[in-house]
Amino acid sequence: MDFILPLLMAPPSGEGASDPGSIFSMFIPLIAIVGIFYFLIIRPQNKKRKETEKMISSLKKGDKVVTIGGLHGTVQSVRETTVLIKVDDNVKLEFLRSAVSNVVSQSKEKQEKIEEKDDSDDSSESSDKSSGE
Repeated sequence: MDFILPLLMAPPSGEGASDPGSIFSMFIPLIAIVGIFYFLIIRPQNKKRKETEKMISSLKKGDKVVTIGGLHGTVQSVRETTVLIKVDDNVKLEFLRSAVSNVVSQSKEKQEKIEEKDDSDDSSESSDKSSGE
């Protein structure tokens, strides 16, 4: 313990202690740590949040969903901030949109639209390939 105090109180010695290049080299590890945190923690979290917001905003009647509490049901109606979920024959519960954890299967209308879009994309790709050869 006696040897730490003189080291902390001693003025910086050496020729390059006040060199601007050495100050910049001290910040390189800090910049690297911030970059690592951004790419490993912040960016994936923002990406997941955007996907969740997109999923919640695209809820439609007939979607089969799971809530945060683990309740499975079918969306009966969608309001501005809430969703009415049919759990059983005569059981309907109202949840906040944010309480929907994920969509298990989409309504038939959504599936048909997605299939039509995929079919049109496939046909345009095949025509591009045939015209390119």
